[in-house]
Amino acid sequence: MANNTILSRSRRVLSGVAIFILIGLATPGYPFHSGGVGECEGCHTVHNSQGGTPLTSTANPVGMANANLLLGSDSSSTCLSCHAAPESAPTGHHVMTVPFLQTTLPAGMTPGGDFTWLAKSYTWISGSPPTPGGSEGQRHGHNVAATDYGIFSDTRTTVAPGGTYPATSLGCISCHDPHGRSRMMDTAGNFSTTGKPIRTSGSYGEDPDGRFAVGAYRILGGAGYRPLSLPGVPQFTNRPMIAASPVTYNRSEGVPGNQVRVAYGRGTTDWCTNCHTGMHGGGAAGSFQHPSDRAIGSTIAANYNAYIMTGNMTGNGTTAFTSLVPFQHTNLSQNSVLATFRPLRSGPMGGDRVTCLTCHRAHASGWDSALRFNNVSEFLTVADSAGIAVYPDPAANPAQAMGRTIQETQRAYYDRPANTFSPFQRALCNKCHPAD
Repeated sequence: MANNTILSRSRRVLSGVAIFILIGLATPGYPFHSGGVGECEGCHTVHNSQGGTPLTSTANPVGMANANLLLGSDSSSTCLSCHAAPESAPTGHHVMTVPFLQTTLPAGMTPGGDFTWLAKSYTWISGSPPTPGGSEGQRHGHNVAATDYGIFSDTRTTVAPGGTYPATSLGCISCHDPHGRSRMMDTAGNFSTTGKPIRTSGSYGEDPDGRFAVGAYRILGGAGYRPLSLPGVPQFTNRPMIAASPVTYNRSEGVPGNQVRVAYGRGTTDWCTNCHTGMHGGGAAGSFQHPSDRAIGSTIAANYNAYIMTGNMTGNGTTAFTSLVPFQHTNLSQNSVLATFRPLRSGPMGGDRVTCLTCHRAHASGWDSALRFNNVSEFLTVADSAGIAVYPDPAANPAQAMGRTIQETQRAYYDRPANTFSPFQRALCNKCHPAD
């Protein structure tokens, strides 16, 4: 298959470089990007040759590469040559499980989600009279065009919802700058594209100092960013968000201690508005939009901290956090300060903020609109004969299962057992707005 070919060829190119860097690094993390541009040969080939064997995913002969000298047929296919893998459990930096098929259970459980949810479309019939329902795969997240992996542009829209970014141009490099030029210059969170060398990634709590900058979170494009290969798309107007992720961020959250807490800081919503400008208006009176990038206030914070599950409001602020409803820490801009929140289970305070990522995953999820939880069916769980919470069975509970198998539903909640929730648990909008 094309994707396996890319994986094997790219790994040959990268293996020697990666081993050398791993030995030389004293700090954990994934060293290829190191907060900025990676090894040129990891993504590009000048002569399409390694030991006389072609490197590209296409049938090009030795001496003829793809457009932009990429290893893949396009930029996203090139990214996925390292960030996709056939596996049954979450692993490292992988954000896609191959093959890209309806029958594949996505293994990735990164905060951003697994792109293979885009391959999974569901239909069901429920109710009386019988009523059909559907959840199309391309509704489950960002449809990055990656020809070698069978992912194509969204056919439902021509531009980003609330914006003007062309759907046919959307790819991994629409959001992530593969050359990593944006860099945090100081602990006040100022960014530049030059001025200091990038010492390390800015994704794991590292701070810049007087001599060195750190990279933007997840090498996101900053103000003025536009992919060199897409000259016609709009330039970004906002700088990258600031956040601190745990080093081990792709893992099952089947037990509470395994929850991955990314400490989101300043600019989380602003950065999303580079493409989705009109989605939120700050919740101004008459806007009919959910407020975003605004302090949640003491009442919402108290609701979040008290809410455990449907019918249970006995929680407290020290154990309240759930990665299914994360939040931004006030307007913090210092990575090392944000990093102190990563091991905590504490909930928000009134000055913390709701963001786009409070409800959505950045890549894809098991639910429509890349939501972190199902907000379409009435119940997330049902109950067995003993009254214990179980995930809905598509045959017995079609309206709640929405075509998903029990295993798919549990994976969409990052392996949480059903008894994490109450029987007949309602949508997690209630975490902030309890009405259940």
